[in-house]
Amino acid sequence: MTASRVLASYFTIAGLYTLAASLIWGVNTLFLLNAGLDIFQVFIANAAFTAGSVVFELPTGIVADTWGRRASFLLSVIILFASTLAYVAVAASGGGLLAFCAVSVLMGLGFTFYSGAVEAWLVDALIETGFEGQLDHVFARGSMVTGMAMLVGTVGGGLLGSVNLGLPYLVRAAMLGLVFVVAMITMHDLGFAPRTLRLAAVPAELRNVAAESVAFGWRQRSVRLLMVFSFFQWGFLSWGFYAWQPYFLELLGTNAVWVAGLIAALIALATVLGNALVDWMSQFCGKRSTILGWAVAAQAVAAVGVGLADSFWLAAGLFLIVAMAMGVMGPVQQAYLHNSIPTSHRASVISFNAMMGNAGGIIGQAGLGYLSRVRSIADGYVVGGLTTLLALPMLLLLRRTGGPADVIVGRKAALDGTCAPQGIPSISQVDATPVALDTDE
Repeated sequence: MTASRVLASYFTIAGLYTLAASLIWGVNTLFLLNAGLDIFQVFIANAAFTAGSVVFELPTGIVADTWGRRASFLLSVIILFASTLAYVAVAASGGGLLAFCAVSVLMGLGFTFYSGAVEAWLVDALIETGFEGQLDHVFARGSMVTGMAMLVGTVGGGLLGSVNLGLPYLVRAAMLGLVFVVAMITMHDLGFAPRTLRLAAVPAELRNVAAESVAFGWRQRSVRLLMVFSFFQWGFLSWGFYAWQPYFLELLGTNAVWVAGLIAALIALATVLGNALVDWMSQFCGKRSTILGWAVAAQAVAAVGVGLADSFWLAAGLFLIVAMAMGVMGPVQQAYLHNSIPTSHRASVISFNAMMGNAGGIIGQAGLGYLSRVRSIADGYVVGGLTTLLALPMLLLLRRTGGPADVIVGRKAALDGTCAPQGIPSISQVDATPVALDTDE
């Protein structure tokens, strides 16, 4: 197995998984509204999904760190398949908010088996095969692949939703069956030795995972700051990513579902453009915390503008800037985290970070969802954009913390030697030496 084959497998699996998942992303809010929920109840159902992600994030991390990353991903596909069909069944049977919340929790469980596991599998396999490149580039290209998959999925979902709003969910389930087969064939644990986990040992493993997440995550100052950053970011994004659907259609004065699919496709393209900007930015000497800071500022200003805009075109254009900033932040934050944690604790710490982001998402979806009902969705974007600025102090502290993981040595900087003294490790060196905990306690 070579590094190039590992990357090809990762891009294929991530692309197909995102294609399947994104078939409903452009129409999910409209689907729930059509099923009889009001706008606040829609975000309560979404918050239930996020709550499920928070509750199960660490327990499912045990599976990835014992049975293996491949086993965890396959479980994700199976559960997501079942919960997607259950969503359609609830709508068809006239089930109310509680039924949607129950299925949403199950869907959240499915995604927690994915979060952390696939990233951990990729990084471990790249280290095992001697990959010498920068993780920023790998995650940026991976995000571009998933962004293009999201473009196809959201457009396709919008067209299918124009026929019947339940159709994207059925096609998604069929696509997940294909993903399962591909993962069975191409995804194998490299650089990680799976071990047996017995039911009686689960409580002890939970304690171990919690302790490891604290030791290599929360107690490490740079990782802790990135986790708090995730909390504030996803507090807004988990709401803002779904709130635009009824808001933009209202501004445009239409109920055409295909328009939502088209807008979702443009959002995917904007995200891909943001991913591409990561490659361009990393050509020069810089710090990941600086890139994150500028992206947060741009996102906050654009989000407030979405709420203040009085026309569809202006609001949509500004939201594309929000998506572009999100495309920049994702790969950079991923690379920072993976360069800060060792292989043996990788999945657990990444899951802990996802749990922090989801915890912010629960508060954001419930709070901004309620504000949308009593005031307006526009006010939600203004308030959400302003709260995003709370992440900036975390990034300033992160920049002051310093450390090799914050430094990017791009190709131009590496050629002229201007960043050589900074000492950023290659990916194969991340686990060559013990990770020093930069605690302040």
